[in-house]
Amino acid sequence: MSSVTMKDIVNLSQNRWFVYGWSEIYWWLANSWDYGPYWSLLKENIKFLWMKEFIQKRTDNMLIDCSLIMNPKVWEASGHVGWFSDPLMDCKECKSRLRADKIVDDYLDKTWDNEPESYVWDKTDSNILEEYIKEKKITCPDCGKSNFTEIRSFNLMLKTYLWVTDDTASEVYLRPETAQWQFVDFANVARSSRRKLPFGIAQVGKSFRNEITPGNFIFRTREFEQMEIEYFVTPWEDDEAFKLWKWESERFLTEVIWLSKENIRFVSIKKDELPHYSKEAWDFEYKYPFGWWEVETLANRTDYDLSAHMKASKQNLSYFDAVNNKKFLPYVIEPAMWLGRIVLASLCDAYTVDEENNRTYLKFHPKVAPIKVWVLPVIKKIWHLAKEVYAQLSEDFICEYDEVGSIWKRFARMDEIWTPFCISIDSNNYDEWNVTVRFRDSMEQEIVAIIELNNFIRERLK
Repeated sequence: MSSVTMKDIVNLSQNRWFVYGWSEIYWWLANSWDYGPYWSLLKENIKFLWMKEFIQKRTDNMLIDCSLIMNPKVWEASGHVGWFSDPLMDCKECKSRLRADKIVDDYLDKTWDNEPESYVWDKTDSNILEEYIKEKKITCPDCGKSNFTEIRSFNLMLKTYLWVTDDTASEVYLRPETAQWQFVDFANVARSSRRKLPFGIAQVGKSFRNEITPGNFIFRTREFEQMEIEYFVTPWEDDEAFKLWKWESERFLTEVIWLSKENIRFVSIKKDELPHYSKEAWDFEYKYPFGWWEVETLANRTDYDLSAHMKASKQNLSYFDAVNNKKFLPYVIEPAMWLGRIVLASLCDAYTVDEENNRTYLKFHPKVAPIKVWVLPVIKKIWHLAKEVYAQLSEDFICEYDEVGSIWKRFARMDEIWTPFCISIDSNNYDEWNVTVRFRDSMEQEIVAIIELNNFIRERLK
């Protein structure tokens, strides 16, 4: 992956129709994307592996699926209405809309070797940001001029309306995260499941943020999917639980979806940069072609959320520990992953240039690959034999069928569409109830009996 560029990734994705521009026939909205058939399967495979590891194989985590819209008082209690915002400024010259903290970050990244002084600044203080931008004459990344409006706070939640009229009384928000439901529903889940601490409530689904500067292909978008767990523990066991979840997150990224360890790092968030609800937090970052960026955040949220919702709703959300005869608000450890970012990381990680064989292919582990098996007849006129093999394999695996073009062009197409196993059918082998299996990575071939074919593939997916 060391030499791959974002141009390579974008070209491959768009040329092979993995990703489409949103409403493309109407000139799509910038930085909004639709996932094509193969990318959608890749995303679902990663989601399935996450569900298997953290829901199916564990006795302490449960899954819920909640609405995209909540009572707006939830977001007032959680603090999102008050603090969930970015410092927005406009370039007076080219009218670009920019995040003030982002252009300062970019400036520091570029000038750090020449200006190694330790510069600590509060990202939430607009006055400090404005003064620094003026002092250093930081320029607009689009036009190169340094002429900006004053910074103003821009709330990231997407607003919509319920009922008949579009007024403040009917304002609601699309959820900016998949958390909060786990806190609001904590008492219900604890009662109905009869679980004892520690236990987790998980949710996977869409979130929405009105990002000022979305970009880097699908990395930062206004609509995205998250996979989050709120893991409830006794207050005196939170530090140990945090360490265990740090290990679980590392294991998932490097041993379950097989991202290269050299492209993953874990960064502790400094005390002065922690969100107001966190006692401790780490970012799990991946080395994209455009730099190190987070794919997951692990946070110790203490009892902040349950306490805030209990106070705002005047409902008792405390937990009674019958063993110790204590009533308390649990602490919460939150591993939160961005699914789209992990999909993009997987794509960057798998991008392989095979100069010896003059091919570019995606070296996904078979469990992650969206299409497991590609079925193709050597010649088109025996399509009916190939379809019988396809019908057998598709009982157990996601398969693709292709009879168009030369066999070697179809092999190349298979490599580029991430398929680890290719099954070719010719009449001679078929008469002996055999087929030929080609392996994507080694390009070697092996003759396998049709009756053993499904087991043969299944063993190599492990």
